[in-house]
Amino acid sequence: MNDSQHNDMIQFNIDLPPRSKKNSMQILVNPKTKRPFISPSSAYKAYRKAALMLIPKDVRQGIDYPVNVKALFYMPTRRKVDVSNLNSALHDILVDANVLSDDNRDIVAGTDGSRVLWDRDHPRTEVTITAMEGEYEQWGRKSKE
Repeated sequence: MNDSQHNDMIQFNIDLPPRSKKNSMQILVNPKTKRPFISPSSAYKAYRKAALMLIPKDVRQGIDYPVNVKALFYMPTRRKVDVSNLNSALHDILVDANVLSDDNRDIVAGTDGSRVLWDRDHPRTEVTITAMEGEYEQWGRKSKE
């Protein structure tokens, strides 16, 4: 997408209890090489699959310009949870769904406003993506000088 095609704001919900992919990781063994590797939990894999089906088609734009990804994670319990792990899982899912072209710092320039909140009756993730205001240098792009 070029600069003239930037959307002001994209908003949608993922109506599932948020999951982190770093909790309950599994150590599996590659059957071919017999080497161990770390894999996300089966609970995260099920969450990812369901979340991918819930992300609206009209937001799958492959955003390739700097954005702020604000996520309000409404948890079903008040257990301790790490917002950075939830953000990491969400960003990976947004890339898998082609909402974002990548989740590196050239695209996900900020996560301002992200919070972990509590809603026992309606756990979900409310996602708001906005183009970064002002100058933000994408390191992976050649300078126009």
